[in-house]
Amino acid sequence: MLQACRKSSLTRIAATFAIGLGVMSSTWGAVPVHAAANVELYTPYLSLSAPPGDSISYQIDLINHGSSTETVDLGFQEVGNNWKYDLTAGGRNVSRIAVKAGETETINLALDVPLEVNKGAYNFQVKAGGEVLPITVQVSEQGTFRSDLSLDQPNMQGHADSTFTYSATLRNRTADKQTYALTAQTKPGWDITFVDGSTNVTSVEVEPNGEKSVQISVKPPENVAAGTYKIPIAASNNSTSANATIEAAITGTYGLKLSTPNDLLSTDVTAGAQRKLDLTVTNTGSSEMKNVSLSADTPSGWEVTFSPSKLDALDAGEVSHVQATIKADKKALAGDYVVGMTASSPEKTASADFRVAVKSSTLWGWIGILIIVAVAGGLFFLFRKFGRR
Repeated sequence: MLQACRKSSLTRIAATFAIGLGVMSSTWGAVPVHAAANVELYTPYLSLSAPPGDSISYQIDLINHGSSTETVDLGFQEVGNNWKYDLTAGGRNVSRIAVKAGETETINLALDVPLEVNKGAYNFQVKAGGEVLPITVQVSEQGTFRSDLSLDQPNMQGHADSTFTYSATLRNRTADKQTYALTAQTKPGWDITFVDGSTNVTSVEVEPNGEKSVQISVKPPENVAAGTYKIPIAASNNSTSANATIEAAITGTYGLKLSTPNDLLSTDVTAGAQRKLDLTVTNTGSSEMKNVSLSADTPSGWEVTFSPSKLDALDAGEVSHVQATIKADKKALAGDYVVGMTASSPEKTASADFRVAVKSSTLWGWIGILIIVAVAGGLFFLFRKFGRR
């Protein structure tokens, strides 16, 4: 029995010794591991909104909360999204970075929103070792492989003599450089010109996801009727196109005629005398005309005055009567002279040339008659006095 007790005691001692050896062995073989919580990724903007084709930039801080330098691998996970990105530090792409204890390194993420993308939320992850920073991009509108043509002011109003100028913006929402042919669908007589900068063009080139400003100049036909005219505009090629419509509201036409009541453009006047001439000023357009003034271009020494000299307003189709007084130079020789008269308004001008025949002054005729009478009287007196002898 004593022997059995000794054996049991030895067994317990051996077991205890073995356990001790195992603990010691485990302690000696342990390898220290840095806690993943020492590194933190931080950015204040975790969810941003952007349209298709836009580029988003994130500034991300990599913070080391530990007591020693941490070296981590950097990565970006698209979570099933095929987006283009760049992960940089110090202006260069980076995939592994070291951060000293208690310090912060800055990482920049540039993320391009595709042109062909559905509207909605897209999730991404930036990784630094075992640390993960989730970010979300809210795509604000449906993206397509298309082109857009927009106008700053698609409708304008003016008279038939106006030139309408529209400002258009052509946007290339594709991933390729595009050359667009510019066309307009108009009726005969309309003059449509596309201007890039200061050059008339029929086509333009636009970079991928870029835009181009184009001026559209529209000149209506001379005798166009009042009304609103819609003109389709297109920028197109074999792979994509964009369309828009401009409107030109024609308020009316302007026309002015200067003549006489019987349309006779000739008269006569005696040198040094005056001749009154009745004129008609007619608004031949479909719009009211204001501030119609009259003037004349005369030979040297002549004078022309008008009564009235200005018409405040002239309705469409209205005829106004004006009296012109022509005073010829007293030294004017007999013959034909031209006097030009003009009626002008801010919108239109009308001119007429009048042929004026100058006659010699009647004073010289009477003087001649008196001379003849005096000579005849003198001869008669001489004849009676000397004829009796």
